[in-house]
Amino acid sequence: MYKIMTPGPTQVAENVRLARSRECTNPDLDASFVEFYKETCEEISRLLHTDNETLILGGEGILGLEAACASMTEPGDHVLVLDNGIYGKGFADFVSMYGGIPELYSRDYRETLDVQELEEFLKEHHNYKYATVVHGDTPSGMLNDISAICPLLKKYGIMTVVDSVSASFGEPMRISDWQIDIMCGGSQKVVSAPPGLTFVVISDDAKKAMAERKTPIASFYANLTTFAHYYEEKWFPYTMPISDIYGLRAAIDNIAADPDILVRHEKIATASRKAITGAGLNLYLKSGFSNTVTVFEVPEETTAAAILDGVKKDYNIMLAGSFDVLAGKVIRIGHMGNNADFYNVREVFAALDGTLAKLGVPLKASMEKIFCDNMK
Repeated sequence: MYKIMTPGPTQVAENVRLARSRECTNPDLDASFVEFYKETCEEISRLLHTDNETLILGGEGILGLEAACASMTEPGDHVLVLDNGIYGKGFADFVSMYGGIPELYSRDYRETLDVQELEEFLKEHHNYKYATVVHGDTPSGMLNDISAICPLLKKYGIMTVVDSVSASFGEPMRISDWQIDIMCGGSQKVVSAPPGLTFVVISDDAKKAMAERKTPIASFYANLTTFAHYYEEKWFPYTMPISDIYGLRAAIDNIAADPDILVRHEKIATASRKAITGAGLNLYLKSGFSNTVTVFEVPEETTAAAILDGVKKDYNIMLAGSFDVLAGKVIRIGHMGNNADFYNVREVFAALDGTLAKLGVPLKASMEKIFCDNMK
């Protein structure tokens, strides 16, 4: 079994695995499970600093992104797609498939979104029902400042759908203060539960927009309004994956019991970037560095496949390459959730030191040593 140090899925704690093995009740009929589900949703909302309702959906994180777009989009709606990364651009497909008209605001994939530049654009272009923005773009490690972007959009009457699947709980998040209308998260990133669940946090404004639609939502499974009365009626729109939710609750409880989680992520991310640049390698990004994933360029002396294979074969560690426009160009280290541990990340840099030396890539210094020095 490889040690997974990928940017999701991440390592799963023993208490989460054990929670998933609990004896199952019937989630369709047992009122106590409805209470458990609601309490878990309320705990997620509390940790994300909001009174907005959270829903847990039975599907991987992409389901949350699609469900948000399916539920918010009516045919002919103009939607602003903030595009400075692969997942940012990907929102346009969800908007289109539900009849909306995506308008891409495309910027450099190596730079975080410039809020002042965006405001200049919005002064002339703001006739949008909602906008999509990626908080943390996992393929590149990009972080966008949603604490400034979402209130700016709201100022112009534009609701927001935020993909925070790879950032939530590893980066600061204050949903109500930042006026986020729908925030999407996932079980397999910082939360450190197995893949299979997404959670969405929905504002009253978003609920009102869904309720006042003139056309029906063109989906059942990706329709957030089907949960509208689940608690009062003690009836879910489909059978909930009870074991997955037991595991998710244990993982959320782990986060609640970890007051230093944000500090740890920031410290490890900073030390990781210093290790890479100090050794003479290049980070992919110029700005907007996420605290959950670090991405560096593949040295010209070798290939992404050779690095990934070497680290797996010789050190039993799994890192990740990337995809789409970044396929073969970068290596990604996932220091999020349970992966964000000094000893885990130290092992990664020791493995990279050895693997790159074997592949004939010259380094200015040991990444492992630089990392350790910066963690003191």
